[in-house]
Amino acid sequence: QIFNNQDWAYYLLSQIFVISSFFVVWKLSEDFFKQKILCLISVLLLEGIYLYNFTTPEFNVNICQLPFWTLTVFFCWQSLKNDKILNWVLLGIFAALGFLSKYLFLYLILGIKLFFLYKIFKEKKFNIRYLIPGIVFLILIIPHIMWLSENNYSTIFYGITRSDLNNINLFNHIYNPLTFIVKQIGILIPFLFMSFCLIENRLIKFNIKDKKLIFLIFINISPLLLILLTSILTGAKIRTMWMTPFYLFFGLFIIYIFQKNINVKKLQKF
Repeated sequence: QIFNNQDWAYYLLSQIFVISSFFVVWKLSEDFFKQKILCLISVLLLEGIYLYNFTTPEFNVNICQLPFWTLTVFFCWQSLKNDKILNWVLLGIFAALGFLSKYLFLYLILGIKLFFLYKIFKEKKFNIRYLIPGIVFLILIIPHIMWLSENNYSTIFYGITRSDLNNINLFNHIYNPLTFIVKQIGILIPFLFMSFCLIENRLIKFNIKDKKLIFLIFINISPLLLILLTSILTGAKIRTMWMTPFYLFFGLFIIYIFQKNINVKKLQKF
């Protein structure tokens, strides 16, 4: 109603979604690094992933997920850090909005759930507030569930068709997962090259007790492994554009792992 049917408005809207997502990544990285330059690099590295540059002019459901993906992760971390009810509620709200944007958002939610299960098992303690996001999430998606029922689950059948699940073929259980892996490696090559140029000493030591590292592993790696497992078990074809939100925190992840191997003073001079 405001802009009418103008192409530039949709291009602008897409960039607003991308930039707002990058800003949230920046805000989260401030909790992980003392030097601001590392926070900046965590965001800039994302421009090495073509899903956040070449394909962004098109405003679609994949772009829609971006701010909700980052905000869900951000408020998940804030909830764990501060244990405030408001943060738990916001976690549920943004998780629901992300899911309503596209069902594949469920893979991030499952990754977060796995992290909570790990935390409960590790600490042998259950926080009743862990239930708040789930309750909020269910309340917000109830109207959509009702709509699905009334419309013969059309969106689910559309997703099945797009992923070729209606084409039963045992060969797909091997071919589609392998194709998925090759394509993801291809997507990440420029990003990995940029990261390689930053890191001077590539020997790393993992601290399995580092809670921040464990959190980053769950939110970055778990969704990827889960969607790969889906392809292996069902033979589903995972389309490249579906992976648009999955790499939003890869810059933060890589920089956090190698932060001691990056010459911060040289970067600051640059």
